Amino acid sequence: MFSPTLPALNIISILLVDDHSLVRAGIARMLADEADMQVIAELSTGEQAIDFVRSTECIPDLVLMNARMPGMGGVEATRALLETYPDIKVVAMSSVVSGIIPSQMLRAGAQAFKFKNKEIVDILKVNRMVCAGQHYVSQDAATHLALDPFNKEEQALFEKLSRREMQIAQMLTDGKKVSQISHYLELSPKTVYSYRYRIFEKLGIYSDLELTILAIKHGLTEDSQGLKHLPQINAAG
Repeated sequence: MFSPTLPALNIISILLVDDHSLVRAGIARMLADEADMQVIAELSTGEQAIDFVRSTECIPDLVLMNARMPGMGGVEATRALLETYPDIKVVAMSSVVSGIIPSQMLRAGAQAFKFKNKEIVDILKVNRMVCAGQHYVSQDAATHLALDPFNKEEQALFEKLSRREMQIAQMLTDGKKVSQISHYLELSPKTVYSYRYRIFEKLGIYSDLELTILAIKHGLTEDSQGLKHLPQINAAG
């Protein structure tokens, strides 16, 4: 009796990077039910993602990358991965769709940007689209990108910062002290203070509190609770 040979199934190997354990667990459980997808590792920081790929030489087809995480964060991790492994596809995820996070992730090389708070099942469709060579931006993020183009003056405020300054600014808004940033980035405290001064000078502010307020208002952080009650900051343009 003739038995037709079924074509081999192309398995999408996926690296899941998110600092929220419940989010990771939920996505991993869902992907486990898909015959054409396999999670090869679940990690909580951008640094872990880079170390995993470099040390194991297990290069994933696709990385599900949270945009805002402690430490390096999703933007720098995406940029670093794609500089060395340009064939990797990156799907950025975030609970923030306004401000500079979507444009930063797309500029870093992500092929897709997905709003976390939408149906998680959409990730399956997005994963397959990206691995087929397509791009995707969730409707929520696309609307904000259309209303707030990359070169709009308000959105360009944080674009004044260098990559290192942006990294330190994000760590400051995450509540990290200069000593912690110094240890993590292997810089002297004096150097970190110099970066901090330049950040304040470029943004036209004078304190970490003002930096945090600006970060929230410009979508640099996912902590947007109580946004309407924040004091007004008039940054120098």
